[in-house]
Amino acid sequence: MKLNEKGNLKYYTFENIEKLNLVKHCFSTKFGGVSEGFYESMNLAFREDKKENVIKNYEIICNSIGIDYKNVVFSSQIHQDKVYKVTKNDIGKGLLKESDIKGYDALITNEKDIALVTFYADCVSIFIVDPINKAIGMAHSGWRGTVKEIGAKTIKEMTKQYGSNPKDLIVGIGPSIERCCFQVGEDVVSVFKKDLPFSEKYIFNDTVKDKYKIDLQGIIKQTIINAGVLEKNIELSNLCTMCNSDIFFSHRVMGNDRGSLAGIISL
Repeated sequence: MKLNEKGNLKYYTFENIEKLNLVKHCFSTKFGGVSEGFYESMNLAFREDKKENVIKNYEIICNSIGIDYKNVVFSSQIHQDKVYKVTKNDIGKGLLKESDIKGYDALITNEKDIALVTFYADCVSIFIVDPINKAIGMAHSGWRGTVKEIGAKTIKEMTKQYGSNPKDLIVGIGPSIERCCFQVGEDVVSVFKKDLPFSEKYIFNDTVKDKYKIDLQGIIKQTIINAGVLEKNIELSNLCTMCNSDIFFSHRVMGNDRGSLAGIISL
């Protein structure tokens, strides 16, 4: 991933996606916005923040990557595996008008100038581009979504809706909590082992008794390869949001007193 800096604004982009010259995209950091307090400064979800500040933040970050902020579409995330097909009719939902897109953690579209937006504060973002059929997908994969293979399901839906061939897809897996910090108990580990048997090799005993560390990015990468995407077409951020909580909002570090990061992508 590449860090981009424009004044106070800092955001990351995937080099494999940039090379396509087909989409505008970014993964945000804390920097470059107008929000205050523990939302400081580039908070991209309303939470309890002032509405005008959040809208201004979208204006700032979208302008910088060449997107009209009025064209964003939000998902309403619930850590599940449903995929929503976005059309022009959905433009502005979540930011400028009420959204009826409820309970979807992934968005796809093949229409130009629609900015798909999903939110993060340790969970994993999955950016998907089909350069042949000119379609895009954006998936929010927390540990529950990872077990449910939301990345693979988003790819499957793009194949169904747009004729995407997984071998053609270019994928970016964004900053998130990494193996170094994602400590869990037996309850979470047992779900992974039961529902995703191959994930066992991405689960490690922690130095703390009865605790484990899980490599979510590694598991997601493998589920996407299993779905037919070529390994050479996948770029991992290798950035841990918890280790780098000076740059990113991290739920594990800050709890609910925090802003939200966003992944944004538009054809």
